[in-house]
Formats: sequence, structure tokens, C-alpha cells
Amino acid sequence: MNNNFLFAVDTNTEEVIVSDSPKGSNKVNFIERIGRNDNEMLYHAAVTLTSITKATHFDVAIFKAMDKVCQMLYNKHKETR
Repeated sequence: MNNNFLFAVDTNTEEVIVSDSPKGSNKVNFIERIGRNDNEMLYHAAVTLTSITKATHFDVAIFKAMDKVCQMLYNKHKETR
């Protein structure tokens, strides 16, 4: 199954919040929270992804590239559990 996951960062708990949303739907399904200590690379990638969205000159290509990195890191995380 080829899922596209959504990533958010909870800076208070230092966790990545992973969710998904069915295509064509505005419903978001929570999947899990991953602590920074459990996957440091995914945490930093999600922080970077979030900072890209806040940039004054938002660049869609850079956002999509960073999102691919987050997708890859999360899929690898799932494989190693």
C-alpha cells in the first residue's frame, strides 16, 4: 500500500505526529506519535518540513522534496519496528 502520510511536530513533547487523509477527503486519521529519542532523523526532518511552510517565499518544489524525505524516513521507521 502506498500511503501518503501527514507530519506535524509537537514541540512541547518533542514528538512527530503522524496521520493520513484519504484522497478527496478532509478527514484526518491519527496514526501515531514518535518521540524525538525514538527517531531523531524523522523528528528533524519534520521540523524542517514545518519551517519550510513558514518561509516568507514558500517554494512548493522544496516542500515536496522535504515531504518525500519525511515519507521515506517514516516508512523506514515502520520497517524496523
